[in-house]
Amino acid sequence: MFTGIIQCLGTLKDVRQAGQGLVLTIHPDFSIKDPQEGESIAVNGVCVTAATISHDVFRVEISPETLSRTTLSGLRVGSRVNLERALRLSDRLGGHLVSGHVDGIGEVIEKERLSQFILFTIAIPESLDRYIIEKGSVAIDGISLTVNSCSKGRFSVAIIPHTAKLTTMGFRKRGDKINIEVDLIGKYIEKLLLAGHIKPEKPTNINAEFLAQHGFI
Repeated sequence: MFTGIIQCLGTLKDVRQAGQGLVLTIHPDFSIKDPQEGESIAVNGVCVTAATISHDVFRVEISPETLSRTTLSGLRVGSRVNLERALRLSDRLGGHLVSGHVDGIGEVIEKERLSQFILFTIAIPESLDRYIIEKGSVAIDGISLTVNSCSKGRFSVAIIPHTAKLTTMGFRKRGDKINIEVDLIGKYIEKLLLAGHIKPEKPTNINAEFLAQHGFI
């Protein structure tokens, strides 16, 4: 489990094929002072296991399933990635609860500078539409962000200078693909309300108005 507060950027040093999967070697910008091989680390919002780890680099093994559902297959040597180590129970929850299980891939369709801020508009798969609500939480490449506004198939987020400086959002551009993880609380609420009677892939009438009427928000 993670918070969506990026600890640092990392640089991809090596990409190696491993069957149908990949092994990535990543150099973090910070020194990992208490390495624990087998610990979870979020790489661009994807929860992966550090197979080997030292203060200089760590290696992660990416399964074919993860490659098919995230943007990790598009990384190249030299790519910069967002990194966050797993949440301790005693840590501050500065963002929101992020599982590191990516729900889909979005695309940057607009990037607009507003004084010191950057406004991004993100296109998302139709299946994720119902989980995005105005002023709700969303994780983009592992970054906990607040939804400014949303409409069918898209939503916008405003990036402050601090986030732009310390994460990959600072150099994202139109056409870039990004990992999207919606707020898991919304998915649990939907599951409970549907009680298994409607298949998740079918459209539902559950939206922000419905949740408000029934006392959930």
